[in-house]
Amino acid sequence: GKALGVKRVKVRKRAIQRLSRDEEQRLIQRAYRDKGERGLLIKALFQTGARVSEFVNIKVEDFFLDEAMLLITKGKGGKSRYVPLLPELAQELRTYLGNRTTGYLFETNRHLPYSPRRIQQIVKATAEKAKIKKRVYPHLLRHSVATTLLERGMPIEQIQKFLGHAKLETTQVYAESSPEMIKESYRRALAE
Repeated sequence: GKALGVKRVKVRKRAIQRLSRDEEQRLIQRAYRDKGERGLLIKALFQTGARVSEFVNIKVEDFFLDEAMLLITKGKGGKSRYVPLLPELAQELRTYLGNRTTGYLFETNRHLPYSPRRIQQIVKATAEKAKIKKRVYPHLLRHSVATTLLERGMPIEQIQKFLGHAKLETTQVYAESSPEMIKESYRRALAE
């Protein structure tokens, strides 16, 4: 007979790592104590959930203050997407940019984009100074914001668009990895 089309589901060895709310805040607050735009950079990287490869290529003209939106252009043949900004972050970016209308949103003093490698180093160094024990890297910030959005009830299809995932399966990995959500639903179900 015909074999049933049952796909073996790859079991993840462990839930996706993330930062706790406390660690997120410590990281961002620590970054603000450093000179220059480091605090703003790490906050923007976290809140936009951008891949580091996308983040370094965001241009000043991709920032829309009035709409509080950022256009993220996909490098690898994918579609571009808009991500929302909290009004407070949008204002802060406006102030930081001053009269600048061209170039990269965040750039080195030689007006070049940061390399992904450099962003990794900044994130890692800041985490160490913030006394965060786990290994902190840019993609971990993306995981953390995604998981937080899920836990706070943002629909998974919206999170998929926010993260720029082509397939919903990619986003569902986050849903599976959130013990908080399970706990929440479990309590709601049994507390009735």
